Amino acid sequence: MKQNIASLKKEIIEAGKRIYNRGYVASNDGNISARIDSERILITPTGVSKGFMKPEDLIIVDLNGKLLNGRMKQSSESNMHLRIYTDRPDVNSVCHAHPPYCTGFAVAGIPLDKMILPEVIIALGTIPIVEYGTTGTSELYGMISNYVKDYDAFLLANHGALTIGNSVINAYHKMETIEHAAMIQFIATQLGKVKELNKKQTDQLFELRPKFGIRKDIGLKQTTKSKRN
Repeated sequence: MKQNIASLKKEIIEAGKRIYNRGYVASNDGNISARIDSERILITPTGVSKGFMKPEDLIIVDLNGKLLNGRMKQSSESNMHLRIYTDRPDVNSVCHAHPPYCTGFAVAGIPLDKMILPEVIIALGTIPIVEYGTTGTSELYGMISNYVKDYDAFLLANHGALTIGNSVINAYHKMETIEHAAMIQFIATQLGKVKELNKKQTDQLFELRPKFGIRKDIGLKQTTKSKRN
């Protein structure tokens, strides 16, 4: 389904302002993209602060990375976005940022795999650590590809966070969700106890997913599934 390019530009610019104003990125860090149709992607360029983008800054590329429209250079991480769209036809937007709490967990090598918050359990399940891959190379996506079909949010080891969704605002909201979850888990750990919900409680939350149009199996493939069996 073809999306209106002008509307997508407004949504990406708004999401860029939010991740910048919330301190999820510094300087020119991060990137956001959206699927226009089956062949084209709208994406943020390199060298531009996400808090100060203009519509004319955004560029259009095809799924092979060929520049179709725009005056600016594409990000070295655009290949990561393009590969996600190829592997996940249901995904219409990708958001990559470096929110402090999430990135702290990513640097520490600690996944957000505890069943703590109902909203996170329903929306995302668990958030895995994706093994380190060099930024801007196929190595990074090679690591992400091990998880991309089973999760909608990822902590990138020694790098940051990545979320995917059915719209720009959906992908952005998932970034908010995992940063909030990471902050709460950090605080609870400092207080000395992280109390997880039991299997009955989590199963009841999973049963709510279809009501919100969420895949019932998302975020449950690895660690958490083994814990619950």
